[in-house]
Amino acid sequence: MSKWDAGLSGPALRIASSDNSPIRVLAGPGTGKSFALKRRVARLMESGASLDRVLVCTFTRTAADDLRKEILQLGEADAAEIRACTIHSYCFELLSKAEAIELTGRKPRPLLEFETRFLLEDLKQIGLGSIDDCTKTIEAFLASWARLQHEEPGWPKTHADKLFNDALLNWLKFHESMLIGEVVPEGLKYIQNNPALGLDGNFDHVLVDEYQDLNKAEQVLVATLAKKGNLIVIGDEDQSIYGFKYANPEGISQFDQEHEGTEDIELVECRRCPKKVVLMAKELISNNIGRYPRDFQPSEKNPEGEIIAVQWDSLQDEAIGIAQFIKKRVASGQVEPGKVLVLAHRRQLGYAIRDALKQVDIAAHSFFNEEVLDGNPKKLGVCPAPLGYTLLSLLANPDDRVALRCWCGFGSDSLRSGAWQRLREHCEQEGCSPREALEQLASGELKLKNVGDLVERYKLLKERLAELNGLKGAALVDALFPESESWCIPIRAAAASLDGDDFDVAALHPVVRNNVVQFETPADVDYVRVMSLHKSKGLTADLVIIAGFIEGLIPSIKEVTTGAEEQRKLQEQRRLFYVGITRTRQTLVLSSVTKVPDHQVRPMGVRTGRRLGRDFATVTSRFLNEFGPHKPTPISWIEFKMKYLVD
Repeated sequence: MSKWDAGLSGPALRIASSDNSPIRVLAGPGTGKSFALKRRVARLMESGASLDRVLVCTFTRTAADDLRKEILQLGEADAAEIRACTIHSYCFELLSKAEAIELTGRKPRPLLEFETRFLLEDLKQIGLGSIDDCTKTIEAFLASWARLQHEEPGWPKTHADKLFNDALLNWLKFHESMLIGEVVPEGLKYIQNNPALGLDGNFDHVLVDEYQDLNKAEQVLVATLAKKGNLIVIGDEDQSIYGFKYANPEGISQFDQEHEGTEDIELVECRRCPKKVVLMAKELISNNIGRYPRDFQPSEKNPEGEIIAVQWDSLQDEAIGIAQFIKKRVASGQVEPGKVLVLAHRRQLGYAIRDALKQVDIAAHSFFNEEVLDGNPKKLGVCPAPLGYTLLSLLANPDDRVALRCWCGFGSDSLRSGAWQRLREHCEQEGCSPREALEQLASGELKLKNVGDLVERYKLLKERLAELNGLKGAALVDALFPESESWCIPIRAAAASLDGDDFDVAALHPVVRNNVVQFETPADVDYVRVMSLHKSKGLTADLVIIAGFIEGLIPSIKEVTTGAEEQRKLQEQRRLFYVGITRTRQTLVLSSVTKVPDHQVRPMGVRTGRRLGRDFATVTSRFLNEFGPHKPTPISWIEFKMKYLVD
């Protein structure tokens, strides 16, 4: 037995030692797939594989970073040659090379969510529809790119779509940017269309984690990179929860149909969750129709576990009660704050619990996608984070056309789309950049009608950049993101990861971009983490609390057009809940309420019953009954307080 195989047995040993046939590893939550993946990498080292021709793709940057660290700890001299990254970062690096930019005519500068608002306003300005219409069309295009439907003959399908596609592409090319959803399809197209570059089949070994969460374009990309080598995919159809990112769970369930000679390896023993939770989860997910039939069993070494289902009188009572419960558990030494996860399907619920925790002196942070760079760009007083990030981007690169477009548009109801269109037309006619044109306008060398507001914003930008120029370390961070402002906390936390106090903007900008704009939830912390169920993927905790466990939230199903579509969304919501409950190592709390205020019903999408004054009655999620014989008996908030909060 190899030195790397110590402690391995059964399926895990087969993964580490298998031959070069395609391998599909079907791994339930907590079954040790990450450990098996690392052993496979170690075995490749020992076998004398060319490590610079090994690619390991993970779903998150955090997972990639952790894997790189563990690979280096194996002590092999050439271990650093192994590529461990996300598929998106691989394509971004590929498309950033000078040769790729020259051949494609595109620059892979991703357009952030708040920056997309300026794109939409500019498309509206040239008569392509309302903001909602443009948003829906772009979403349809993103779906087509992710599913590779754009490769079908006749795409775009209509003349209107063709006009929109051309206008969108022209805007992105002029602003030297890409939609985030373009990066992988563009990378795939670049590889497939240029076979002489030798990128197809570029790796001898490609290992892919969380394969069920990849979209069709991503799955075809990794197969293309492994065209002449060995492909191993690891995943779990039951944990496919990213339908809104166009994930293709059929990619793993039908993997053997597209890859001849596939060897299947199953990991079914859960070593993480309590026995009760495993049995509940198994019963729950069995309600999904058409899933790949697999067993899922708890390890005999796992604890029985503690499952609590409680119903509160109101959302306010729920937030306060959960905070008190966590406080008592922490005070008694039963759990540490950093080993508590609070999962809420709506950020309103998460914010309320976070604030209630802070009221009882328990450190807590919330992690919802729209938090960090939230704000209305049309109102200068309420968008400090987007403004600060844009200024940082322009300090790092004054020729960043997207950032310059945003800076010039902040504070206007139209985001100055008309004036920017006139400036853009001049630039396209004269072959100059927006910055060059604004410099000429500011100096009086150039005259254009109705662009005065743009010029004033540009002059202000020059003043701010002059003030910041040359600043380093803490002085730079303080000038851009003041310690006194609460919105700066996550940005300053990211900056704190930089070594020393002599870093410049070239070092600060990518750290802020990667750790704040594309934020991933930290695993090792000393505070309670509050987040959505989607964000909890890949995390574990001793105590997991799922709040808002009511119909309309769990499951949350909106905008369905057919019975088949409703069933598809219901099954994904069931998988999402399955992921949520299998985060726990010891205790699981399912928390519901009896009523919701009328003003929150529509924004939260809650299914309600009769009106109760200013509230509407609600019911516990249908998923409770899907636990079968393992269903916990719900208790009222009164019984909960007597049992868990009173000494």
